[in-house]
Amino acid sequence: MATKDRGTGQAHEIKATNLTDEERRFLQEHADELSDSTMRARWIHSLDEHAERPGQTLATQSHEVIQSWAEERGGRPATVPETEHDGRPGVLRMVFTQEGSDRLQEIEWEEWFRPFDERQLVFVYQEVKKDGSQSNFFRLDSPEREDG
Repeated sequence: MATKDRGTGQAHEIKATNLTDEERRFLQEHADELSDSTMRARWIHSLDEHAERPGQTLATQSHEVIQSWAEERGGRPATVPETEHDGRPGVLRMVFTQEGSDRLQEIEWEEWFRPFDERQLVFVYQEVKKDGSQSNFFRLDSPEREDG
């Protein structure tokens, strides 16, 4: 299925797989604002679902899936200090090192997921790289195109 980009008139095809009806509507509504990766990813809804092949791009809005993926890699929720909006975390990130990061402020998962949901962000990620090794790759995609 294709939708038209309001700015360019070009079609953005929804090639994503494993979509719920609600996710399909979300992609149709925001097709011109979301990344190509999000539009072609395999969508994951539970801890029982996984990539079909190494290196496959995955997408989810499931808190359980995101938190589990991060914790398996030693990841903890974080934000960039001084990017807050109305008392809520601004730019969302993750810290993967034991010693943390002096450029990021660690926060609780509940604090991290509140703006994630409010901004309708999509967690785009990989479980493993094409060579089969564990991947820490992720990005946050937004229908408002702000930095996650």
